[in-house]
Amino acid sequence: MTLPDRCKQPGAGPHTGLARSAALRFVLLLGVVSMFSDMTHEGARGITGPFLGSLGTSGLTVALVAGAGELLGYALRFVFGYAADRTGKYWPITAIGYTVQMVAVPLLALAGHWPVAAILIVAERSGRAMRNPARDAMLAHATAELGRGWAFGIREALDAAGAMVGPLIVAGVLALHGGYRLSFAVLAVPAVFTLLVLASAWRQYPDPSDLEIGEDVPDRRGIPRAFWIYLAGMGLIAAAYADYPLIAYHFGQAHVVATPWIPVLYAGAMATEALAALVFGRLFDRWGLWTVAVATLLTACFPPLVFLGGATSAVVGVVLWGLGTATQESVVKAAVTGMVGPDRRASAFGLFDTGFGLCWFAGSLALGALYDRSVTGLVIFSAALQLAAIPLLLAVRRAT
Repeated sequence: MTLPDRCKQPGAGPHTGLARSAALRFVLLLGVVSMFSDMTHEGARGITGPFLGSLGTSGLTVALVAGAGELLGYALRFVFGYAADRTGKYWPITAIGYTVQMVAVPLLALAGHWPVAAILIVAERSGRAMRNPARDAMLAHATAELGRGWAFGIREALDAAGAMVGPLIVAGVLALHGGYRLSFAVLAVPAVFTLLVLASAWRQYPDPSDLEIGEDVPDRRGIPRAFWIYLAGMGLIAAAYADYPLIAYHFGQAHVVATPWIPVLYAGAMATEALAALVFGRLFDRWGLWTVAVATLLTACFPPLVFLGGATSAVVGVVLWGLGTATQESVVKAAVTGMVGPDRRASAFGLFDTGFGLCWFAGSLALGALYDRSVTGLVIFSAALQLAAIPLLLAVRRAT
């Protein structure tokens, strides 16, 4: 008998310690899946660019492959989220997405030509698009007992821990002169653990909606107006947010920090993200969208620190950048959970991610163009858009 089944026995009410334990175990299992998954794909992302270069591609081709993968990785989320809600096949869709992603990364070790590698890189991003909305919809069922912010915060903290360890594993392989192919092959280990833990979670929780007993969930058939206001606000933040590759490029070009410290700063940002996801998760359950607004006010300070300051301000700026990514990946999803009914959550998550990703892609192009013309202009653009999002976030708070 699984833990969720025992929670439904007579005498085990929805708010007993047993029900909370079941919900926490489910969140931790999905968090561990995310941890191993991020070890795999984040470890690979740090070397896909130079690997493509070693296969004879141009810089333009590398940029196009990376950009197409990211764009497709966001644009497909609504499709798969809608499919999950329509069919109710949340676990199968999640499992297929993870499988595609975890198989694509180690196969890069066998890619002998850049078109093959490009197809695998885009496939990995597509697998991520497939599994995210369905997985987040299942995770939302556990928020009844744990709190929305805390549940998503735990998963994101484990996710960020994996994102920190993965690049360090690859760095260790390269330091031992293992090369890119051996690095991709080594990443097969966390990929296998990802699928094993996912299978265990599916076996123990075949119907995660059982965890939602007793929660006062919204009874809505459509997407409310507050969702669109929220997406508009978060879209401004997405467009304003500089990718770490651009930040790293600036550090190298301006000699802000020594080259070996650039990936270390990224690992530090991921560690910050892991801790901040837990803190912001707790604060969201107390303050709601005020948490997102305050976090945005803080992250609006990172552009001048990162792009206009020296080494010390760069470290502070990267920490604030990590705080922002923690907010985007944890409490942002928690807010969406409270806006729609359970039967529309995967669609809502997919729609939100698609809109957020398209704004991120457009913003990345704008920030890159501004950087080539005026770093000060980039800073003003990034900070201004983030500050402009705060009134929209507060409007959502009033509306909900």
